[in-house]
Amino acid sequence: MWQHYQPFKWYLLPHGLMGACALLLGPMQFSDRLRQRYRKLHRVIGRFYIAGVFVGAPLGFYIQYFQERLGGTRWFSFAALSDAALWITTTAVALLFFLKGNISQHRNWMTRSYAVAIVCLEVRFVSGMLGYDDSASAGETIVWMCVTFSLLFADLIIHAQDLMRSRPAAARAVAR
Repeated sequence: MWQHYQPFKWYLLPHGLMGACALLLGPMQFSDRLRQRYRKLHRVIGRFYIAGVFVGAPLGFYIQYFQERLGGTRWFSFAALSDAALWITTTAVALLFFLKGNISQHRNWMTRSYAVAIVCLEVRFVSGMLGYDDSASAGETIVWMCVTFSLLFADLIIHAQDLMRSRPAAARAVAR
């Protein structure tokens, strides 16, 4: 397996470290308690997340593009490009909303960003569970499906949270 990684190992290390940084730090950003008690920590972690995205995503695409020379398919490179572009775009939009002071939209776009971020884990999980680790065509299909559904699932979560927040007080009292 190490021979497979050898040609692009120096790109894989920063991609893996920065991507792992974003994946591990991202969930902490959704904690209301952490955000309210430790605003400065929230901002520092947010900066690390953004750095992880802006370094990890382009390197992930480049590694996949590099693998074309080693026999990888062009469609898989397009899928990697789409995932990287979505991850960068959703994160950049979230950052712009933060800078404009629109925290509600910032939170929504960060939810989308993290949904796109975990595509890499979803792909590995699904392909491993279904036994398609060695099938390039199945791998491409799984990547496209995970990229496609990532934003749909993020929007479902956002709208479910909005519905929970906007329930009238009488409905909340009856539900208790």
